[in-house]
Amino acid sequence: MEIEDHLLYTKEHEWVNIDGDEATVGISDYAQESLGDITFVELPAAGDDVEQFGELASVESVKAASDIFSPMSGQILEVNEDLNDDPGIINKSPYEKGWIVRLSLSDIEEKNNLMTAEEYERFLESTG
Repeated sequence: MEIEDHLLYTKEHEWVNIDGDEATVGISDYAQESLGDITFVELPAAGDDVEQFGELASVESVKAASDIFSPMSGQILEVNEDLNDDPGIINKSPYEKGWIVRLSLSDIEEKNNLMTAEEYERFLESTG
């Protein structure tokens, strides 16, 4: 299982890559592995506002349906339209091609509510 060092993580297994006042969001390798083959992604709309830890999207897999929560508050700038045609991209490339949305952040300080890669790894060890 892969955990990218430069990302921040939630207890619900989302990741965020913050770049200035924008961020890219997806689900962790652990999450995609737990879900199994992802068959459908319900994406939000660009322009929607999201709250930290509020519902962002949902995914369906061969095992379960699962909500995806936003690691940060902000406005959705872009959704990964490629997931409409091939939701399995998340399984193949959860940190690169399988991103879900890009956000314009409303409060950069919210990153303090997230886990570093090291903290996320310890969290997984303590729950698994």
